[in-house]
Amino acid sequence: MSREIKADYQQLMMFPPLLEDWVGPEHPARFIRDFVDSLDLPGLGFRVRTAAVGRPPYSAEMLLKVWLYGYLNRIRSTRQLEHGCRENLGLIWLTGLKPPDHNTLWRFWQDQREALRRVFRQSVQVALHAGLLQLVLHAVDGTKIQAASGRRGVWHRRDLEKALARLEASLDQVMAEVEAAQVQERGEYRLPEELQDQAVRRQRIQEALQMLATADRDHLHPGEPEARLMKVGAGVAPAYNAQMVADGASGLLVAAEVVNAETDNQQLVPMLDQVQENLGATAQETLADGGYISAAEIARAEAQGYEVLTPAAASEEDRPYHTSRFIYDEARDCCLCPRGQVLNYERTKTNRGKYPVKVYRCRNFRDCPVRRQCSRDPKGRQLEIGPHHQAMERHRQKRREKAKLLRRRKVIAEPPFAWIKRHQDFWRWTVRGLANVRTQWALLCTTVNLKKLFRHWQVGRLILQRR
Repeated sequence: MSREIKADYQQLMMFPPLLEDWVGPEHPARFIRDFVDSLDLPGLGFRVRTAAVGRPPYSAEMLLKVWLYGYLNRIRSTRQLEHGCRENLGLIWLTGLKPPDHNTLWRFWQDQREALRRVFRQSVQVALHAGLLQLVLHAVDGTKIQAASGRRGVWHRRDLEKALARLEASLDQVMAEVEAAQVQERGEYRLPEELQDQAVRRQRIQEALQMLATADRDHLHPGEPEARLMKVGAGVAPAYNAQMVADGASGLLVAAEVVNAETDNQQLVPMLDQVQENLGATAQETLADGGYISAAEIARAEAQGYEVLTPAAASEEDRPYHTSRFIYDEARDCCLCPRGQVLNYERTKTNRGKYPVKVYRCRNFRDCPVRRQCSRDPKGRQLEIGPHHQAMERHRQKRREKAKLLRRRKVIAEPPFAWIKRHQDFWRWTVRGLANVRTQWALLCTTVNLKKLFRHWQVGRLILQRR
């Protein structure tokens, strides 16, 4: 009869175990160690707190390994990381049996936010030097991720103004009654407790309205004023706009940023600028969705030599008399509609972008058989031509020539977001403030790259040289 295998807790060893042997040769912890050891941490801006007294500080090298390995394994809380450094074999090995506590980990985050963001660029550089990136096709995309602050605490200007009006009306009525009572009674009169509460509430509402006026916002969360109300899932909540650029060949991310702008139409050139900074050049073509369509951004990209491609708006394809179907004749200073009617110059105005726009209007609209399809303006169809019109026309022509290429945008841009949200179970920021959110997004995007680089490291296609 065979004997069962059981743990022998009194087993002695002739030689003590070597920490190096605790994890296998292809363990992710070894890859994280090699990656961090290949970085020039002082050059990236990592600094260590020093003190004349007390215990020695933890090295930036060790703490960075803990954060990267934690994010790779969906451990993002400092307390969970502290627990993992005592329970998770990979973290135990990376810390060398010297686990930091959650306060140490959080102080490292706070002190090294800028340096942590630079680690993402280093992951891009490693991939570039290994020949894993191709500057052929990139795709830029963004997603709205809910802030750590919830919906309920948001101040809305309209609601506050209504509440203040109701309070003031109530207080005016009660104060009139108080003044009448003071005429008949002697001695000092004190406001009722409920009236005092209303007065305090009015003061707080007035302070909230003042904060909204100072920030020039209609909606604001007092606990996280940098967050903006955005559409997140099926509702609207305080959120941030996370941006990234993905490489079409490898799926690696080559640029990442977080902004608090509600739309993407001003983010195209800044993201391409970051690609230029990280790689030294942009791709032969960068694909973007309809949210990035902006005449000013298209013109800026063209001026800087960036090749971009965006889809046509739905209205542009469905409407036979969309603005894009009109022809601008610069020599004659007029516009021609699809039916050949002339729209004459009317005036020049300044639009919200603070640049001049020429306005052209149709004068023969009364007898036009497609008047209702073209415009409902009682003065006739109006067309605005801005300084970026020619750039947009060239972009539309390019779009018609490369329409099939746009189909690849989703295949390139969507998988990284799906992996972060589904696999990493990341649906909401766990830190507050734009600076912390930018750092968290940089770490998440670094994790995407490390996951892909790890596969090349496993099979020997990626060699990381220790410094």
